[in-house]
Amino acid sequence: MNSREENAVSAMSAGRSALRMGPAELVQAAAMARRFYLEGKSKIQIAEEFGVSRFKVARVLETALERDLVRIEIRVPAELDAERSDALRARYGLRHAVVVESPAEVTDDAPDPENLGAVAADLLGELVNEGDVLGLAWGRSTIHMAAALHRLPQCTVVQLTGVYDAGTAERGSVEAVRRAAQVSGGDAHPIYAPMLLPDPATAAALRSQTGIARAFEYFDKVTVAAVSIGSWEPGISTVHDMLSDEERAHYASLGVAAEMSAHLFDSQGRRVGRDLGERCITVEADRLRRIPEVVAIAGGLRKASAIGAVLRSGLVTSLVTDTAAADYLLTESEPGLRPALERADPDQ
Repeated sequence: MNSREENAVSAMSAGRSALRMGPAELVQAAAMARRFYLEGKSKIQIAEEFGVSRFKVARVLETALERDLVRIEIRVPAELDAERSDALRARYGLRHAVVVESPAEVTDDAPDPENLGAVAADLLGELVNEGDVLGLAWGRSTIHMAAALHRLPQCTVVQLTGVYDAGTAERGSVEAVRRAAQVSGGDAHPIYAPMLLPDPATAAALRSQTGIARAFEYFDKVTVAAVSIGSWEPGISTVHDMLSDEERAHYASLGVAAEMSAHLFDSQGRRVGRDLGERCITVEADRLRRIPEVVAIAGGLRKASAIGAVLRSGLVTSLVTDTAAADYLLTESEPGLRPALERADPDQ
């Protein structure tokens, strides 16, 4: 054995001996660990109590971890994936990203996981402060979220889009706004109008009606908004299903990859088919971009690419999704700038 090998063996032996602790040392280490981890005392306070230096306390706490006297576990509910959530937040510059476990069997045509709405409801309970204005856009995910709300600070709730079908208002956006206002104890400003109208003139006439105009006046005051995302496919995008075959083909030719609140986006997050907005009762994209917190709720493999497109638009700041969509978003091509953090418009 050469001298280098002898030194290495000596160092290893010294390390092992340093980890050996007698009963008094073990008891002291356990007591210090209890003070630090359970009672919240500082290392200086512990040092004063035991009559040692704070550096000695630091070494003892480190040794307690190495000897497995102390085990630190980070636990979140089983349905939440903390690692994917943090990776997704960092990749897209999101303010908040919450990833929930996908169902055991996931198929391309599976709907959004049912628990997305409940998790989004809990997130809103954290994000909304008393006196805020909460905006809710039409979407199955936001409707499920509103139904799951059980706590919300007092706030004003405003509807950001018309409804898919005026005949289903009681089960859709209007009811979601009422439900959120009821939970919070604040005022509700619903919109009793379809999302899509036959022509721009009809849409303009409806926007000028007193009730709808009053709701629109709150758009610039919204501080937190919840929106849904759809991909440009039958049954997945409400707007897609409301259009004629000719109109669908026209917008598809423009490269539509995603839809959010009647705004259409290509795969890079650029808005296309802007003329459609003239026929819609919805919050304008520029107003959405000015809202401090916009939470998108969408998941599933069938929506994964659409979610990526909307994230690139810079219109949303936070996302509630599932592991299936998250895995796609974490492996697709780099998003470039962190769009959700920058709130940058890719068209400019």
